[in-house]
Amino acid sequence: MFGLSKVEAGAGGIALTEHPEPRAGPGEIRLKVAAAGICGTDMQIYHWAPRMAGKMQLPRILGHEVSGVIDQIGPDVEGSLEAGVDSLSVGDHVSLESHIFCGTCVPCRRDRAHLCENTTYPGISIDGAFADYVVVPARIAWRNPADLPHEIAAMLEPFGIAVHACLEGSGVADQRILINGCGPIGLMAIAAACALGARQVIAADPNKLRRDRARQMGADHGFDPAEVDLAAAVADVSMGAGADVAIEFSGQAAGFHGAMASICKGGDFRLVGAPAHPLELDLTQWLLRCPVVINIHGRRIWRTWEQATELVYNNKVDLSPVMSHQLPLSDGARGFDLILQGDALKPILLPGT
Repeated sequence: MFGLSKVEAGAGGIALTEHPEPRAGPGEIRLKVAAAGICGTDMQIYHWAPRMAGKMQLPRILGHEVSGVIDQIGPDVEGSLEAGVDSLSVGDHVSLESHIFCGTCVPCRRDRAHLCENTTYPGISIDGAFADYVVVPARIAWRNPADLPHEIAAMLEPFGIAVHACLEGSGVADQRILINGCGPIGLMAIAAACALGARQVIAADPNKLRRDRARQMGADHGFDPAEVDLAAAVADVSMGAGADVAIEFSGQAAGFHGAMASICKGGDFRLVGAPAHPLELDLTQWLLRCPVVINIHGRRIWRTWEQATELVYNNKVDLSPVMSHQLPLSDGARGFDLILQGDALKPILLPGT
């Protein structure tokens, strides 16, 4: 079979590679991959970010946002399943939770498996889904209706992050929400916030394509933080109140500070995208403004999946505008180039096409 792999350390090093077809072992399933999305983590691997370099052995087939059809079930699968499904069968359509959680550490025992101390990942720790087939533990499978398009099902994993970010802390219902950074998950958060009853949704991103798509996803306003003072712009459209909630997706120092400055006193600051380097912070100002700081990591397993899929299955959120390109696996490296050029939102790779 073929896989799109990270083959060399350093920036780039993405190539189509050939591999034997994997087989499902004890507690595992094999998916015939139908669709898989390129995400921010894959881009960090592309750039060989230090935190990725320390986790990966090369070559490694990438990809963890995936939808496919089970075509092989290994021994002892029934005893290994978690809350996502009660049974699995050949022919089931499934998406994957990307956190392979241990089930025994303190966070796992306290129903916080998304914070598992021993988490491993497809596409990082084991071969991932940019391939004709992927083998994973059965316990990370989420079964979907067979009529859900695979391209949409492949986006359920990142959509879960967006929903998790919207529901933590004070939630979003009847509040003014700032989404800072309108990459794919930021765009999904806009749609989720609207569906979950936000009073006003304000988007900020320097990329015009993303700002335009933010409007399409339901944002009331879209600002370029490189052109305006974000805090002043948010104050202007909120009648001086500021945002009740700022969700920071940009991963940029300026974005971090701009989002923090845009919230009202005592508002929620939810951090999804962390800057790559340490920041200098004025904690005295934080003390005076009293923000509620909430870190967002992954999704709650499986609570967020239940909340997120209800929105998609019942057509309360349409994820299709986030999908900017569909590419055959053989052309998958171009998806990375499109993202680097700012011309793509979420490229979806389609093995078998």
